[in-house]
Amino acid sequence: MYSPPVDLSFKDLNNVTGAMLEVPRTGLRPLRTNSKNKYLSHSLRISNNNITNLVGLEFVLSHFLAQPSMLGWLDLSFNKITSIDYVLCELKELRILYLHGNDIWNLFEVNKLGKLSHLHTITLHGNVIENTKGYRSHVIWALPHLKSMDFSTVIHQEKVFAKMCKNFKQVKKEENGVPPDE
Repeated sequence: MYSPPVDLSFKDLNNVTGAMLEVPRTGLRPLRTNSKNKYLSHSLRISNNNITNLVGLEFVLSHFLAQPSMLGWLDLSFNKITSIDYVLCELKELRILYLHGNDIWNLFEVNKLGKLSHLHTITLHGNVIENTKGYRSHVIWALPHLKSMDFSTVIHQEKVFAKMCKNFKQVKKEENGVPPDE
């Protein structure tokens, strides 16, 4: 059995690596460690800080977690992140990703996460991209394994609609001489 999340929320961090100087918050359930003082958790919470990018996230994961490659849940909500860093794509076991309440402004940033085959839950509301026409459909199309988005269930009809919209847009592009998407 694994411990609760390693909680580095509300630490007034300006960058991810600043977390390595912090002690995780304690909750009702104590964090368990291994013989090397690494936490036996598959979850990390770095929410409610002032982080703008994820440079050094892999070092933070290795610093705190006994099995950093097994990270399944990452909470980066309520920071100042402006783009989705490729370091997230290296988290092959990631299942739940909270990015709500940040400053992500380009909807196509979400496409990077398509490589995460286990990702089934994501939150992106409260970012500038939420105001983009077709926001929900695009995210559902880009992340085909989603079961939940913005704390709302993704239903089968949404997946079908998202795929149809993408196919329609592609046909229109081809009619106008634009090469197909990769």
